[in-house]
Amino acid sequence: MNTIPAHLDHLVLATPDLAATVADFTRRTGVAPAVGGTHVGLGTRNYLVGLGGTAYLEIIGPGPEQSTPDGPRPFGVDELPGPRTLTWAISPPDLDAAIAAARARGYDPGPPLPMSRRTPDGTLLQWRLTDGVAAHPSGLVPFLIDWGASPHPTVGPAHHSPGPSRPPPPTRPSSAPS
Repeated sequence: MNTIPAHLDHLVLATPDLAATVADFTRRTGVAPAVGGTHVGLGTRNYLVGLGGTAYLEIIGPGPEQSTPDGPRPFGVDELPGPRTLTWAISPPDLDAAIAAARARGYDPGPPLPMSRRTPDGTLLQWRLTDGVAAHPSGLVPFLIDWGASPHPTVGPAHHSPGPSRPPPPTRPSSAPS
């Protein structure tokens, strides 16, 4: 079987109501997502859930503390009817080489775009990514991301927690169905 290279970076769960989605995710899984930060100028903020190693789930939605951006918010979060897993990202060892290789195979993932956000402790994270939503709007083909010299969101002080907290499972009466 062919496999995707072992460079999964993250999955994107976009939502029009970030607080409600984070609360629902926590209630359903017992895992409280860690605060990621705000995407200044884009009108969004995110929460993160570690998936093991450096892979994570990004829950992204409108940042209520930000003013309305000039253009649409990323992932069309204002137009979504509810939370949706929209796309995913891989982090190749060499972003520019991966873009060139994709173009040589007839697929243009788009140019690398510079992005940044501050974590709650003020750490500036900077990365480059391709616009996978514009290049392949189905979400089937991942977008590409390169964290450069920034700490990856799942490690170091930028993560803000050793991992998601998981409360003990609720106790069920013996007559309850499992």
